[in-house]
Amino acid sequence: MGHPSLELKDKTAVVIGGTSGIGLTIALGLGIAGANVVPTGRRAELVQSACDQLKQTGTQSLAKTSDVTNRDTLEELLLAVTNHFGDVHILVNCAGTTKKTPTLDLSETEWNDILNTNLTGTLLACQVFGRHMVERKYGRIINTASLSSFVSLYQVAAYAASKSAVLSLTKSLAIEWARDGVCVNAIVPGVFRTALNTRLLDSARGQELLMRTPMARFGQTEELVGATVFLASDAASFVTGQTIVVDGGFLASGVNQ
Repeated sequence: MGHPSLELKDKTAVVIGGTSGIGLTIALGLGIAGANVVPTGRRAELVQSACDQLKQTGTQSLAKTSDVTNRDTLEELLLAVTNHFGDVHILVNCAGTTKKTPTLDLSETEWNDILNTNLTGTLLACQVFGRHMVERKYGRIINTASLSSFVSLYQVAAYAASKSAVLSLTKSLAIEWARDGVCVNAIVPGVFRTALNTRLLDSARGQELLMRTPMARFGQTEELVGATVFLASDAASFVTGQTIVVDGGFLASGVNQ
């Protein structure tokens, strides 16, 4: 039996960007910890597939699409989830996009697209679900930042700017909502192998990332679940405005041999 304050029974979690990769693994992990879990994204078939996987583990779920750049769809999502489950206790923001482009060639369109999804999308979700949580004097919001919030990664300036701002936004919301029982924190994944980045990780860039990771391996997405469950739980009731880095030692690393 786990520690009772780490259990998520009777809690409802919404995972935006929870239909694939890291987001889906986190959604499944929250379900195993006892929560009802609503994984959402823009593509209906992926949303349904994620719901089906959750239900196979015994988790209560709901299939509802949303677009993190469209406030109306987030309001509709909140309404659907509250109608089905009651309150929303946990929000995880995992929706994100990136593209490798030399900054001299970076168009305003590409810059705006990346910031709209990664930063403005996080803000919109925090506003929509944060208001619900503030009114109920309880909430756990977990945003997703990046190694590039701390160190520069080559030719992803828009992504790095957006993810650095997500950390700043996380701290701002944490202090605004602290007296309302809403804890706002961030996780920072190191380098994890997913279906989306396999080609990257098998390239010279991937080898450099591996060389800079003291554990000398890429992370397994399941290794993000523990930090997320902790931040989503009552065990983290006095933790807010913080960042948990899950990176195999990457940010601590100077010379590894």
